[in-house]
Amino acid sequence: MAAAAAPDVRAACRQAWEPVLARAPRAVVFLDAAAAEALHWGGGGAGRLLAAGALAVRALPGAAAAAAARAVFVVSGALRGRAAAAVRGVLGLGAVRHCALVAAGEAEGGGRAELEETLRRWMGEGGHAEVVLQAPPLLAPVSAELCLVPGLAPLLPPLPRQRDRRGGSPRPGGGPGGGPGELGLAALPAELRAAVHALVGSLDALFAALGLREESFAVGSLSRAVAAELASYAPARNRRRAAPHRASVVFVDRTLDLAGAVGHHGDNLAEKILSVLPKLPGHKTDVMVNMVELTALQTPDEACSVIAPGCLAQPNDPAAKALWESFMNLKQKEAVMEARRHLVEAASRENLPIKMGMGRVTPEQLSSYIQLFKNNFKALENHCGLLQLVLATVQTLKHPQNSKWDNFLAFERLLLQTIGESEMPSVLKQLLPMIKSYNERTQDDYTCEDFLVLLVYMYSVVGEMKGGKELDEAEEEVKKALVKAICDEPEPSPLLQKITGCDSSLNLAPQKATDAVDNIFESLRDIAGARMHMKQFNSIHNPGSNTHQASYKPLLKQVVEEICNSDRPDPVDIEHVSSGLTDLLKTGFSMFMKVNRPHPGDHPLLIIYMIGGVTVSEVKMVKDLVATRKPGTQVLVLSSALLTPLSAIELLFATDHLQSDTDI
Repeated sequence: MAAAAAPDVRAACRQAWEPVLARAPRAVVFLDAAAAEALHWGGGGAGRLLAAGALAVRALPGAAAAAAARAVFVVSGALRGRAAAAVRGVLGLGAVRHCALVAAGEAEGGGRAELEETLRRWMGEGGHAEVVLQAPPLLAPVSAELCLVPGLAPLLPPLPRQRDRRGGSPRPGGGPGGGPGELGLAALPAELRAAVHALVGSLDALFAALGLREESFAVGSLSRAVAAELASYAPARNRRRAAPHRASVVFVDRTLDLAGAVGHHGDNLAEKILSVLPKLPGHKTDVMVNMVELTALQTPDEACSVIAPGCLAQPNDPAAKALWESFMNLKQKEAVMEARRHLVEAASRENLPIKMGMGRVTPEQLSSYIQLFKNNFKALENHCGLLQLVLATVQTLKHPQNSKWDNFLAFERLLLQTIGESEMPSVLKQLLPMIKSYNERTQDDYTCEDFLVLLVYMYSVVGEMKGGKELDEAEEEVKKALVKAICDEPEPSPLLQKITGCDSSLNLAPQKATDAVDNIFESLRDIAGARMHMKQFNSIHNPGSNTHQASYKPLLKQVVEEICNSDRPDPVDIEHVSSGLTDLLKTGFSMFMKVNRPHPGDHPLLIIYMIGGVTVSEVKMVKDLVATRKPGTQVLVLSSALLTPLSAIELLFATDHLQSDTDI
C-alpha cells in the first residue's frame, strides 16, 4: 500500500526546471554540461525552454557570444571555479542588464545576497541580478529505476595511494583499504570534500521534493562519510521531522567491486549501445546515433557531421521511452524483438507497406523497415524518437566492438576459472603473450585499453593476495609489455591521452608511459585490497566445484540479498549511520537489550546510491532481486554516472580526475 503512494522521481526532475522556465521568456539561457545533460534526459529538452519563451539555449562555458539584455545561467553546482569564470565572461561583455542565476548551492563564503552582489559587480553599473538556489537538484532520470547526478560524474571513492597523492591525511593504522569507520570527511582532499558536500546538498533537496524521511546505511569508507554527513546535515534533520514517506538509503562504494564496472556481464542491449556507440558531444551518458540512413545523402564519411546525430533520450515520446525501458530491462534477443514490434506497429499506423517477418530479428531486417519511413516526412516526424532507438540498435549490432563483447565475456569466464586454480603471478604470465603492439594486432586482438579493463577485472575479483618476489617480477613483465605497446601506438586514443597526460605520440616519451603504468599498478594493488576490512562481503569470487563453474558474485547482489533476507539478521557490513541521539541510544541499548535496530529492509522505498557509478546490468539486477525477494518494495538506484568498461577505466586512471576547482 505504501509503495503505491510513493513519490514520483520523474515528476521531481521536471519540477526542478520550473524556476528556469519562469525566467526564460525573452532571455538567453546558458547551461553548464551537467545541467544540459539533466535537461536532455528529464527536463523536456531545449525545446521546453524555447517553448517557454527563451530566445536561445547556449553552452556554458562556450564561445563568447553577444547575449541579449536578459540572461539565465543554470549551474549544476555552486558558483565557483570554472563555472564562475564562464558566467563572469558572459556578463563582462556588457550586454546583459538583467541576469538570473539558478545554482545547486551557495558559493563558498557567501549566500544569496552575496552572490547577487557579485553578479551585479560583474555586470557593471545598472545591472539587476537574481539568485535562485536550486531545489530539487538537476537530475537525469535515465530509466524508471535509475537517476543520475551529472554534476558529480567524476566522484569516485579514492584508493589509499590516490588519497595520499591528492593531499588527504594518512589513515589511522596506515593499512591499505582501512576500516569502515576510518575515512572521516576531514581526511579527504579538499576537492573530494567539496564533492561530498555537493552530493549531500543535492540528496537533501531531492528527498525534500519527494517528502522522504530516510534511514541511512553505508557499505564502504566514503559511503560512511557521506551517510554521516547527510545524517548530521541541519536542513536534512529539519526535513526528516515532518516528511511523510519512509525510505532506506544505502550508500555503496564503487571501488569495493570494480569487476562489476568493467566486466561484460549480462546480455543487455542498452549496455552494449552505451559501450560501442560514440558519446554525444558534451555528454557522459548519451550516445550519437548516425541518422544518414533516413536521408538521401550519399557520403563516405561514417561520422557524417553534416547531419545532426540522433540520441537515446526521448523524454517527450512515450513509445520511444517504453522501448528504451525494454532495452534496459530485457535480454538482448527480447529487446531486439521489441524494437521490431514497435517499428511494425508504427509503420502500420502510417499505412506503410510493411511485411512482418517471423523468427530471428536481424539488423538488415530492421534497416529494411526503417527505409519505409525515409521519404514520408509525416511518418518521420511522428516516429522520430522510435527510429533513433532502432537505428542505435542496428548500428550497435553491426559494430565491430559488438563481436568483441562476446570475446571479453568468454575471457572473463576463463579468468574466473584460472584465478581459482592458480596464483596471480601465473595468471599474469598467461596474459603476457596477448599484449601486442599496434602493428602486430588484428581486429580481434585486445588494445592497450582493453588490457586495462582485464587487469582491473582480475585484481578486483582476486581480492587480497600474497605479495612477494614472484608477483613483483610477473607485474614487471606485464608493465614492460604495456609500456612498449602504448609507446608504439601511432596516435594515442583519447583515453590513453587522458591516462598518460600526452596529447600526441610525439610527446609520449617512454618515461611518461612508464610513470602512468607504474601508477596504474599501484592502484591495481589497492583495488585488490579494497575489501580487506569486510567481514561478510570480502569476496566477489565463487571458486566453483566439481559440479559448478567458477563465477563472479557481485558485491551489490550480496548487499541487496542481505537487505531482502526474510530472517532479518543484523547486517555485518551494512552499517547504520544514526541521525540523532534517539537512534544512537537505540543502537547502543540493542547491545544488551531486546531493541530492534534499524534495518535497511524496514521501509517501503529502498534507495541504493552507488558512489562512483553504476552499470545497466547492476540496475536491472537490483530491480529484479527486490521484485523477487521483497515484492511491494519500490526501488530507486541513484549514482553519479552510468558506467561502461572504458568509462570506468577513465574514471580510475585519467590524470585529470576530480581536479581542484578553486574559487575565482
